[in-house]
Amino acid sequence: MSIYYTITAQDLVGHLFKVSLTVAHTAPQGQEFKLPAWIPGSYMLREFARHIVAISAHSNGEKVTLTKLDKHTWKAEPVKHALTVDYLVYAWDLSVRSAHLDQTHGFFNGTSVFLRVLGQEMSDHIVDIQKPADPVCKRWQVATTLRLLKARLYGFGTYRADNYDELIDHPVEMGEFLKIGFTVSGVPHEFVLTGRVPNVDLERIATDLGKICAHQIALFEPKTRQPPVERYLFMALAVGDGYGGLEHRSSTALICNRSDLPVKGNNETSEAYINFLGLCSHEYFHTWNVKRIKPDVFARYDLQQENYTPLLWFFEGVTSYYDDLMLVRSGVINEATYFGLVSKNLNGVLSGTGRHRQSVAESSFDAWSKYYRQDENSPNAIVSYYTKGSLIALTLDLTIRRATGGKKSLDDLMRLLWKSFGRDFYQLALTGQQSGITGQQIEDLTGQLCGKKMTGFFDLYVRGTKDVPLAALLPEFGVELINQRKVVKPGLGVKLSRDSADCRLAQVLAGGAAHSGGLSAGDVIIAVDGLRVSAMDGPNSLNKLLARYRVGQRLDVHAFRRDELMTFHVTLQADAAPMWGLHPVAEKGAGKKRALLARPSKAQSGK
Repeated sequence: MSIYYTITAQDLVGHLFKVSLTVAHTAPQGQEFKLPAWIPGSYMLREFARHIVAISAHSNGEKVTLTKLDKHTWKAEPVKHALTVDYLVYAWDLSVRSAHLDQTHGFFNGTSVFLRVLGQEMSDHIVDIQKPADPVCKRWQVATTLRLLKARLYGFGTYRADNYDELIDHPVEMGEFLKIGFTVSGVPHEFVLTGRVPNVDLERIATDLGKICAHQIALFEPKTRQPPVERYLFMALAVGDGYGGLEHRSSTALICNRSDLPVKGNNETSEAYINFLGLCSHEYFHTWNVKRIKPDVFARYDLQQENYTPLLWFFEGVTSYYDDLMLVRSGVINEATYFGLVSKNLNGVLSGTGRHRQSVAESSFDAWSKYYRQDENSPNAIVSYYTKGSLIALTLDLTIRRATGGKKSLDDLMRLLWKSFGRDFYQLALTGQQSGITGQQIEDLTGQLCGKKMTGFFDLYVRGTKDVPLAALLPEFGVELINQRKVVKPGLGVKLSRDSADCRLAQVLAGGAAHSGGLSAGDVIIAVDGLRVSAMDGPNSLNKLLARYRVGQRLDVHAFRRDELMTFHVTLQADAAPMWGLHPVAEKGAGKKRALLARPSKAQSGK
């Protein structure tokens, strides 16, 4: 018994996909259909059903009544023959999470376009991706890792998934795109690029990604060197300003700035290109960590409501640690560049006072309501489970290495989790036996590696809000933390809006000079001590004016709040923005110790 869909880009200018869904055998009491409210990997309810702009049903040539039960559920009246549901989906979200369609390309995630047939989720799901009739689409192709049924690679036609969960885990890109293939451990990998990018160096991207992927595969499978996929696809959309990625079981959808990508004939490794490779590395690592090694509550997603877990710090934070680590292990970047990336991450975490109020376990649990819905007070109230999670992962790695004399590392913990929970996840899923991991299991396995209980570590840094002790741990590995701030500068303790032509305060940091002086987010500063303040980067910018003052001086700040002019008396404080840097210890033998940070553990090296 199969579920059949057809999908076509019906109206490019109107941004409408047309979808037809046919069910051969429906529920006797009337068949129900639901569209997911969120997409795995992006922890916020997005209510995708709101983009269905028209829907109808018919059976055996007769119209069938559809009744809407709630915001994402429809029920058809009982029918004796096959039932077909036709609907239009508005696709104008230029992101990796939903669907987008115009004259240049089409993109969709299954969660945005494929209604779920309740009670038949484990049936085969067949999708006919039809070529648009518009002449502008004459040379369009299709990129997806859905299994071919009656379609050629990169061609329109029919594709197959074993169940609904698999169906929605293979995004689709269609259009005129550039593509390049490369092989890693005998498995085909491909990179597809949509968007105008003059003289892009695809060969360099393929070479660098090949190195990164090979090292990730070797981490989890040091003996076989085989990834858990038969084919992997990177799908990137290049735009003027954008950044993001979303993981899937054998592919990833990416958005980047076209300026991030390398240019033919230029061998420079820019910061932007490193960030792009880090994004690719992050999403590829998710092939293991979160797509197959899962939190227990993600073993069976409930796609209609929030799925709460305190473990996103592990699944996103550990992945964020390894994404840059794999760049240096693979030789794509050098040690100094890697230390710079870690330093930037550390300073970012230390700049937010919210880390004292929220633990990474709480941040993980509250992702649905806080992390994905940030506002002007977020730096004062929350901590990122990505960034602090990556620092905890580094600390955990050093702690395991220290406890075992360098014989074990975080690599070994990841392999234990992979062997016990991830390697056979999707095979077990077909029989309903799949299971995820709990926080206690992660803690216990870490304790087994270290030979001691790790309750104190997890209480302090995961369930608690204490800063990680990198300054104490790093010197044992030939690295030290150095405060790089040479001059004490005055500051207001604010962040300015980059989207405003005025000197508008986007955020006011708790305890800073602006906060103490009464200023608030949204205020527009027009003058300091009678001198006009211009836009952020102008000659009379706020930073240039403040540079003429000393810490402790009192000044008058004139600002508009709404449409009312107000005066604030502010005493300048020292700029509290952290400027810590990781630097190699200059002593005999330190280089060998330092290499441990970037070197795979002995098992991965084949020793």
